[in-house]
Amino acid sequence: MVLSILKRSALGAAICAAMIGNAAADDVVKKAEAELARYRAIPKFEAPGAPFDAKACMAGKKILSVPASSTIPFLSTINKATARLAKDIGFHFQVWENQGQVSQWVQGLNYGASNKFDLIEMLAGADPRAVEPQIKAARAAGSKVVAAHLTGFEQAVPGGADGVVPIDYKRAGELLGWWAIGRTGGKVNALVLIVSGALSTDSMMDGFKEIMAKNCPSCKHAVIDAPVSEWATKIQPAVQAALLADPTINAIVPIYDSMVQFVLPALTITGKAGRIPIGTFNGTPFVIGLVQSGQVEMDIGENLDWIAHGVLDSHMRRLCGLGEIKDPKIPLLIFDKSNAATAGKPPVDSKGYGDEYVAGFRKLWKLQ
Repeated sequence: MVLSILKRSALGAAICAAMIGNAAADDVVKKAEAELARYRAIPKFEAPGAPFDAKACMAGKKILSVPASSTIPFLSTINKATARLAKDIGFHFQVWENQGQVSQWVQGLNYGASNKFDLIEMLAGADPRAVEPQIKAARAAGSKVVAAHLTGFEQAVPGGADGVVPIDYKRAGELLGWWAIGRTGGKVNALVLIVSGALSTDSMMDGFKEIMAKNCPSCKHAVIDAPVSEWATKIQPAVQAALLADPTINAIVPIYDSMVQFVLPALTITGKAGRIPIGTFNGTPFVIGLVQSGQVEMDIGENLDWIAHGVLDSHMRRLCGLGEIKDPKIPLLIFDKSNAATAGKPPVDSKGYGDEYVAGFRKLWKLQ
């Protein structure tokens, strides 16, 4: 009799614990959805600073962009948008084409310095810390060197550069964490793809890990580290091996969405295509197309044209002696099955975010 009572008591305690655990999981999933919902509305334009006459202050000036790699669609699209804006405003803008090698960044800085560019932009992964001597020489030659779309708001100016145009990378990382929690019902076993050493990666992963630690301490993730120059050769076999080694992986998070093109073949080969959701960040058009087709579940988008406007606004203010912009006001927008069609079919660069910012910047720069 006593044994029977003890058994019933233990069973009741187990059931109660399970119910409490399920309730806690439901709560964190609801919280995740609430956090993500804030980023599904079309963003409003917010001016990063006071109006100024861009044509007048940029007359005769030159900007050189050194992207992390010209082969990354995200970066080449931003550069093309900036080139269009430069033509409209009336100054010289040039891109130092490269394939992601530090030696090529060195060449770009040397070219910019010797050709008297007013500002040399190290764009999104072209890390000043790898080329400090060349930055010092470029600054000595009269060029300002600015790291754009590389650092989070909380990070310091790197590598002796004159300044940065920061992005809220940490918040993007937090949203990736919330997505993984919500998508797996609070039982995350994610495979996360990163580029270690990149300041943007550090900021995003700080956000991702903080969300996990605070809201899902039992959740776990494994990391695959692939330098940009090795994406085409390393990502597919590494993801394939990870999926075979751990069949319980239930989410894949490539923190830069151009990585996705190398993830999908690994899913197909391992028979996991359509079975493991992918959440990512950047909003590159071809990846939003994969959201439309169901191959990617979520892409936290940045309007690439808005990035070009925001970064250029900061550069021009710096060159025109108007001070440094701490926040370029570049918003994030989540694309998933509910709204991916707004980006066009096929998706078009910067479509789906509304166009309020275009008129906003033209008015800000006194182009109207």
